[in-house]
Amino acid sequence: MVISKGIPEVKGETDAQLAQAAALAASVPDPEIPVITLGDLGIVRSVHREAGRVVVTITPTYTGCPATDVIADDVRQILREHGFVDAQVRLTLSPPWTTDWITATGRERLRAYGIAPPGRGAAAQEAVMRFVPRSRPAAPLAGSAPTAHDAPITCPNCGSIATEQLSAYGSTPCKAIHRCLACREPFDYFKPY
Repeated sequence: MVISKGIPEVKGETDAQLAQAAALAASVPDPEIPVITLGDLGIVRSVHREAGRVVVTITPTYTGCPATDVIADDVRQILREHGFVDAQVRLTLSPPWTTDWITATGRERLRAYGIAPPGRGAAAQEAVMRFVPRSRPAAPLAGSAPTAHDAPITCPNCGSIATEQLSAYGSTPCKAIHRCLACREPFDYFKPY
């Protein structure tokens, strides 16, 4: 499915109501990071009609996301407020969400909010677990191409790449806590998936 500007493509339909429903669902703020929308995150996967009712399909950022029920309720609520009283929200885990689905606008909103956005290309990369000291960036494995996981993490406050990880787990499980060695400010880093 192609997503343009964070709004899911409404396939096979030219119905203005479906386009409105897609835009409404995409406009819902993320409950954990309210400066970014569901459209910015790319979790609204499709909007279509089934037996006359609007069906919105979402993919959570990860299977254990504690905000999934809140997100579904928020989507139903905004649709209900705009006349889609019997709209249904469905959950799909396939394909799994990837940080590559975050829009350019979403990445900029994360950065402006003080959260370092993930690098691009995470979905195409192989995840390799390795242990490295926290105070220096990890070097790519010998003979491997650099991945989004190897790219330096830029401080969203001052732009420095001199950063260190303080904790693999941040304010939510999808973020890690880092600190800038230049401005000394801590910040969340949105982990690439």
